[in-house]
Amino acid sequence: MPKSPDSKDPASLPYRPCVGVTLFNARGLVFIGQRIDTEIEAWQMPQGGIDEGEDPKTAAFRELFEETGIDQAEIIAEHPDWLTYDLPPHLVGKVWKGRYRGQIQKWFAMRFLGDDSAIHLDTPHPEFNAWRWVPLAETPNLIVPFKRALYADISRVFAPYARPL
Repeated sequence: MPKSPDSKDPASLPYRPCVGVTLFNARGLVFIGQRIDTEIEAWQMPQGGIDEGEDPKTAAFRELFEETGIDQAEIIAEHPDWLTYDLPPHLVGKVWKGRYRGQIQKWFAMRFLGDDSAIHLDTPHPEFNAWRWVPLAETPNLIVPFKRALYADISRVFAPYARPL
């Protein structure tokens, strides 16, 4: 079937530059939030776009605060690579105004320095409607299928930090 003149080949679209945060508590568990904007039950770690002129570390702290209210954390590791994932075909053109095929992300492991009372999902632009602490190894099974390989990689690289202090 021929493509309509205004359709875009997803492979021709760029990746959206983003950051992700694997936030560990003192027990070695990881923060995950339940997405507010999906029809299926979808959990993920805090992540989001890098603003123009912003470096990835600054973006990681900003995104963590914007999504969780957490401002008490420190970076303990950085994934050595930039990781990518592609959106499934039915989401290309619907997400991010159709400008991107997926995301390229720089991931940071952070240690949460506060207590659970510092976590607030009622942010100005809420992304999560629930949250919990889980073992890092469980995160690939909780994420949407198209991000599972990325979360498996993050789990492998950040596994040394998934232990109690």
